[in-house]
Amino acid sequence: MTTRNLKKSLGILVFVLGLLFIVNCSGDDTSSNEVQQQIITPSMSVNNMSFNFVGTQVSSNSDSFILFVNGDNLESLINITSTEGFQVSLDGTTFSNSLQIASESVNGQTSVFVRFSPMAIGSVTGTLTVANSETDNIVVSLAGVGLPIVHNYSTFVSERLAFGGGFSQSSTQVFNLHDDLTSIETIKMFVKLRCPAGGCDEWDVYANVKVKDDASGELYEIGRYITPYWNDNSQLNRGFEFDVTDFKSLLTGSTELRIRTECWNANGYEVSVEFDYIEGTPDYPYYAVSRVLAYDDWSSSGVPYGVAHSFDLTRSVSIPANTESTHLRTIISGWGHATPNDSDGRPCAEWCYRTHDVKIDGAPMFQHNLSPLGCASNPVSNQNPGNWQPDRAGWCPGMVVPARLNQFNSSMAGSSFSFEYDYEDWISDIAGGNAFYATSTFVVVKSNTPISKPVVSD
Repeated sequence: MTTRNLKKSLGILVFVLGLLFIVNCSGDDTSSNEVQQQIITPSMSVNNMSFNFVGTQVSSNSDSFILFVNGDNLESLINITSTEGFQVSLDGTTFSNSLQIASESVNGQTSVFVRFSPMAIGSVTGTLTVANSETDNIVVSLAGVGLPIVHNYSTFVSERLAFGGGFSQSSTQVFNLHDDLTSIETIKMFVKLRCPAGGCDEWDVYANVKVKDDASGELYEIGRYITPYWNDNSQLNRGFEFDVTDFKSLLTGSTELRIRTECWNANGYEVSVEFDYIEGTPDYPYYAVSRVLAYDDWSSSGVPYGVAHSFDLTRSVSIPANTESTHLRTIISGWGHATPNDSDGRPCAEWCYRTHDVKIDGAPMFQHNLSPLGCASNPVSNQNPGNWQPDRAGWCPGMVVPARLNQFNSSMAGSSFSFEYDYEDWISDIAGGNAFYATSTFVVVKSNTPISKPVVSD
């Protein structure tokens, strides 16, 4: 190789090596810049982007969720704010609508307690915002349902009702109930049955709860139920539930209540009764109620069906002049296996489907259809070996007997009318025993001004 060619080859080699050096240096700078960029970029993250709280009473607080806020390469504080109805805290004790994570604590993980504190009834949605000036805000979705304030009153507690063994089928006691009905929209009653040590009554038996009307001394049936075969109603969280708002004028202050079960053995039940007074806006601030019919003490003290009897089923009712709403409330259940059976093999009055009329001024105005309620679907299904699944006429073992409400189209203010309960025609042949319809009916009036009871006369 000539000296000239050697110099030329060495020059090319130096040029290539120089290019490689430049490329390598350039690549190292880029990687270094990217690493440096990653190290110094501020960031925030949270472990959850939404919280859905359980229903919570107005002016109360839910249990807290914990939101983990993670910061990295931050130099300034983090501001956390929540919208109305939700609150935040760093210690789980002191809550407010806003807080700060100090700059010296922003890097790493911080626990933020979040709770629901509704101020109104109904669905509430909101947000929690995590903000820092060095990076984008994070918005967490919040949701909950505000529930009305509930005042709970326990009355009978595990009261043993039975026949024999030193027990009684009924118990009467006086209790102090809610004494300010101004903001009470609804009153619910719950009846819990428990089996005593020897077990529950093996039969489905008639049972009810009554309240005393101090003005007349009469006992008003506010709820009726049929006990389960062999068992209690523990499959229902709070037992049997009744809306007893119609009797709010009686369920206040010192109140006499009576519970009764038609148990005929020494087992019976341990019965507990409690009331929820639920705040809200009442449809009318003033209620009054009067008894119209009361053949309801026992299953067999109901109105005889299909035979001649002397029970008076007619009344005269006078409605106060300032009434703004009037309705009737009836509870009815049939008992007995009287014949002849219907074409589908059903005896009366436990099994035979019937439609009865409520006559006002001599003409049918309302009807009560005693049809199947779906006994096999009853959640109180632990009744074996009892015959609990076949449908009865308007009731089921281990279930509340429904209250039948009939609203008049007009207020009926200042009027008087005749009332008659007219059972569907049927004639018993007396061969299958007796049939009865335990029946109670009340007339309920409401008003925006203080109101007196309707006057009911025979």
